[in-house]
Formats: sequence, structure tokens, C-alpha cells
Amino acid sequence: MSLEKYNEKRNFNKTKEPKGIVESKSKRLKFCVQHHIATRDHYDFRLEYKGVLKSWAVPKGPSYNPKDKRLAVLVEDHPLNYRNFEGIIPKGEYGGGTVMLWDRGYYEILGNFKEDFKKGAIKFKLHGKKLKGLWTLVNFKEDNWLLIKEYDDYANLGDIKKLNKSVKSNLTMKEIEKKYK
Repeated sequence: MSLEKYNEKRNFNKTKEPKGIVESKSKRLKFCVQHHIATRDHYDFRLEYKGVLKSWAVPKGPSYNPKDKRLAVLVEDHPLNYRNFEGIIPKGEYGGGTVMLWDRGYYEILGNFKEDFKKGAIKFKLHGKKLKGLWTLVNFKEDNWLLIKEYDDYANLGDIKKLNKSVKSNLTMKEIEKKYK
């Protein structure tokens, strides 16, 4: 795993994002979801794997409705300590905009991450503050995947757009923007 692409895209003299360093594996695999208003409003879905966060940009955000298949575009790996990042990436910098730590927790892989990633279907169980239960990422073309909620006790819990506060600060996007300006 390498964070070379991540580091190349950022000027750490301007952004408060953490520098990319591969860390040792956690006792429990962590995940996070960050609501990110940049050029486009989207959610960044991140799963820990081998000392980094494998990352997907999800334009519409996750959905608790198993019938919704959300586009998830694979992007560069991020460092594990990014899972705590919330604030503003300066305009003119890669990903410039407001970032909210929307959800975090740990996950269980239901299979073998490396093999399943290569095959294009990763199944996992999330234990987050907002996202829970069984989920699948399915690759359908190059870096394009689908994030799908599986049918379980947590399916159809409601609209995630109503869950609009940070799990870190309990602030809304507008409040985060004001705080970090």
C-alpha cells in the first residue's frame, strides 16, 4: 500500500489534512464516511486495509434502501489518521471545500479483502454511529463501483440526508464552515 498519490496531490504547508504515512493495522478494522462539499457535494467512504484507508467518492451518499445502488468511484488511498479529519481544505488545493466527519466506527470483512477486491465484490458489516449492518461494494467498470445496502434488520431505516450532524463535533456543514474559516 502506498500513499504516494495522496501526498503528491496536497501542499501540507496550506492544508491541515494529515500527511500520508502507512500505519500498522488496527486491532479492529476502522471505517469512516466524510461528507465533503468541494467542486461537487459527495460523501467519501473509507475502509481500513493494510495500514491505509481504501477510499471511494459516493456522489449521492450511502442509502439504507437495498434497492438503491449508489455509484462509488475508487480514489487514491488515504492515511488512517484521515478518519478523524474534519474542517476546511483551502480553495485552490486538491479537494478544496468543507469536510464533515459524518460517520465512523469499525467493520468486519465477510471474506478476504484482497481476493474480494480483485474479484470486484467486497462484503462487510458496519458498526458505525449512523451506518450499521451488511453492505457490499461491487465493481462494474474500472474505478466505478456500487455501494449497496444488503437486506437485514437495518435496511430501510430512513433518509441519510436527515442525519446532517458530525459524529465528531455535532456540528452541521454550515457550522463547520464558520468554525474553521
